[in-house]
Amino acid sequence: MPPAAASLFEEKSNRRRSSSIIGRCSGRRRCNFARKCAALFKEQRARFYIVRRCVIMLVCWRDYSDC
Repeated sequence: MPPAAASLFEEKSNRRRSSSIIGRCSGRRRCNFARKCAALFKEQRARFYIVRRCVIMLVCWRDYSDC
């Protein structure tokens, strides 16, 4: 392979490697962001469940304490 063709080939392969690395990093960032959002959503859902159960318990306790 002539030197000019070899350097052109190396340049193209380097571009592919760097673009695939960038693609993977941005994918990881999105994945990490999605994972954090999912964890936050789970936590908020659990908190809402606890608050809801407490409110229901207090309402029921109030209704039955009148008897």
